[in-house]
Amino acid sequence: MSLPLRADASPSGAKAWDERLMAAALSVGRRNLGQTFPNPAVGALVLRWQEGAPIVVSRGFTARGGRPHAEAEALRSAGVAAKGAAIYVTLEPCVPHGRGEPCTDTIIKAGIKRVVIALEDPNPGTGGRGVARLREAGVAVTVGPGEAEARRAHAGHIRRMRDGRVHVILKLAVSADGKTGLAGRKPADISCKRSRDEAHMLRATSDAVLVGVGTVLADDPMLNCRLPGMADRSPIRIVLDGLLRTPLSSRLVKTAKEIPLWIVARPDAPLDPQRDLEAAGAQVMRVSAAGGKVDLGEALWLLATREITRVLVEGGPILSAALLRANLVDEAVIVRSPKTLGDDAIPALEAMPLSALLENPRFALLERRSAGEDTLMHLFRS
Repeated sequence: MSLPLRADASPSGAKAWDERLMAAALSVGRRNLGQTFPNPAVGALVLRWQEGAPIVVSRGFTARGGRPHAEAEALRSAGVAAKGAAIYVTLEPCVPHGRGEPCTDTIIKAGIKRVVIALEDPNPGTGGRGVARLREAGVAVTVGPGEAEARRAHAGHIRRMRDGRVHVILKLAVSADGKTGLAGRKPADISCKRSRDEAHMLRATSDAVLVGVGTVLADDPMLNCRLPGMADRSPIRIVLDGLLRTPLSSRLVKTAKEIPLWIVARPDAPLDPQRDLEAAGAQVMRVSAAGGKVDLGEALWLLATREITRVLVEGGPILSAALLRANLVDEAVIVRSPKTLGDDAIPALEAMPLSALLENPRFALLERRSAGEDTLMHLFRS
């Protein structure tokens, strides 16, 4: 028997179906993760019910640059089939705020009868107003299915709205004996190809990648995404460089006009290197000094004012330990190799045991799995 969509509920087993369908919407939303900032990477599904099963009419996800929004894309694709249907959205639809038609109005005009929302928007300009606007228009609204996963998916947006700083993802590649480099701070080939590919995917899904100048001097990295066909998803490259020691001959500077390069310096950094770096295409910005280095908290706040929401930290042991010590790590991906580097190798965290991260009560273990020959652990601030 065909089960018509009702405005107040989905068919039997509504809660389980809502969770499953929201998981699908979250998967769709991840397609442009890292490309939509400052807007969150939202996913949306328009669907109807037929013989007790959901039939997906259309999908939508936030476009690069943040517009159009996921709801608008899904409803545009659905056309007249949206009338009387349901829409699943991973974040509360926006309300009028002066830039284009808000998604709440688009939903109402399309004739949607039920809206399922994973998470209310922490943006004070929306924050519950989208739900209220829909209900006032007679649309049935359910909030909460998939909330835990939506909080992780939209962590950058939430952190920027609530704390005024970017969400920090720390990525570490460590040996079996907890080391990350050879004596003399020389780089070591630790990870296998599979985990290196996953590291490039992390770059592709982050707004920016951040290192300290020590990593630039030691490794001369590119910090781009080198997965086939994904070069255009390379993140903004950011260097914390208190005294502007980044060489003009570095690969970062040589490619600054192709892939954005931002350098964060102390107020007392010399002007001549700044002029040279800017002439080469880099952007130089300054924040306060703390302990002779760039103030980390102020740097993360500055990045948020520049509309960055998620930053992947691939710095060395000094920067990693400093962020952890300052309670500025929100998420961590640790790739552990079966290789050992020896007692004289460089520890993954400067003057800290690796257990300070792996056994830190502030983090929950979301995932532990194989990545080729390596083991990948994913921690998230609990």
